[in-house]
Amino acid sequence: MHATGYALTRDVDAPFSEVVERIRAALADEGFGVLTLIDVQSTLKEKLDAELEPYVILGACNPHLARRGLELEPDLGVLLPCNVVVRAGNGTTHVAAMEPMAALALADNADLEPLAREARERVARAVAQA
Repeated sequence: MHATGYALTRDVDAPFSEVVERIRAALADEGFGVLTLIDVQSTLKEKLDAELEPYVILGACNPHLARRGLELEPDLGVLLPCNVVVRAGNGTTHVAAMEPMAALALADNADLEPLAREARERVARAVAQA
């Protein structure tokens, strides 16, 4: 796994559809449900007639973590859900998840740090299992 300033990423040597199912299952194991699935490839084809490799954005949410965060920072919903990208390209499947520490740091509320750390641990484990 690799971390950037805003994402936790991993390349997986498996077919795109398999990786989508694996990350969904791994997120579920960590208490996240997938609230939304945006098929970017299909949307860009429909709207712009643009060709793109398979690419989806999963909007994942752990309700327990979300509730705790919203209690500390009511406007935190602008940073929810935690987006997870799965995309095909260059013969591999790439998984990238929002870095919770970076996202929650935007709130500038030190009370969110333990929550951000827990979210990061859970997201990192899910990405590692994809």
